[in-house]
Amino acid sequence: MPISSWPINERPREKLLTKGPAALSDAEILAIFLRTGREGLSALDLARELLDKFQGLRQLIDASQQEFCMTKGLGTVKYVQVKAAIELGRRYLQSELEAGDAFTSPEQTRDFLTLKLRAYPYEVFACLYLDNRHRLISFDELFRGTIDSAQVHAREVVRAALKYNAAAVIFSHNHPSGIAEPSQSDINLTQELRKALKLVDVRVLDHLIIGNSAATSFAERGLL
Repeated sequence: MPISSWPINERPREKLLTKGPAALSDAEILAIFLRTGREGLSALDLARELLDKFQGLRQLIDASQQEFCMTKGLGTVKYVQVKAAIELGRRYLQSELEAGDAFTSPEQTRDFLTLKLRAYPYEVFACLYLDNRHRLISFDELFRGTIDSAQVHAREVVRAALKYNAAAVIFSHNHPSGIAEPSQSDINLTQELRKALKLVDVRVLDHLIIGNSAATSFAERGLL
């Protein structure tokens, strides 16, 4: 049965309008972007099939075009629609941070950095440079490495902080393994960078490690 034949309050788009987007399941949100299903399957049925095949929303979003389009009823148009939706969310979060709001919400910072770094199959070390009111000046992906490490140079981090005239920084890097636990080398690196930046009067507010479903804060762990 097509979604158009369902009771109005059960249709994903109408449900979003009446109850808000948070009321929708992953499959219902995905169905809105897919728009149509295939013969014998509604858009919602197709969304459920996709989530089951890829074992979750994150794996589906990270799928390549070839992997995505192997499912019957999907093609380049639907792949582009889903990828564009993710990019829209990423840019919205970035615009929120660039609007001049201070970094007072750990959740907002986590969301932004997770969208930026989680999908990389290799390790990326990045830095948020902030002014003296903790407003974003710049987000830089400074170093890229292998599947389990990235070589970070303190002098480059300090040089960028001076270039932006930053008063504070937040470090972040992803763990492609998906486990957001800091290693001893992560802790040692953070202390080394903190000492280097202290010499030029730049404070390190936090270092977040991005995993599959979590982000670990050094500040919350008492590691700074």
